[in-house]
Amino acid sequence: MRSRYSAFVRRDEAYLLRSWHPDTRPARIDFDPALRWRGLDVLAATEGSAFHSTGTVEFRAHYTEGGRAGELHETSRFTRHDGDWVYLDGTLRG
Repeated sequence: MRSRYSAFVRRDEAYLLRSWHPDTRPARIDFDPALRWRGLDVLAATEGSAFHSTGTVEFRAHYTEGGRAGELHETSRFTRHDGDWVYLDGTLRG
């Protein structure tokens, strides 16, 4: 999760696409040039160890966009694909 957040900060499209499950991966990522990521809080995680094939991470990612503060609160699902952990999908939380 932290590596994907860092990839969003750096706008590293190649890493994000590589770490996204092929069944849900978009063709490309359109980064908003006005959006700046400011911090990540990992709130909870389930499973995701070497003994699991799936896991979840609940997080809040803080950003500014056009000078206004905001946050993305999501529970992300991860799964193993070809031996690597990849992002499957997420549910936005309110």
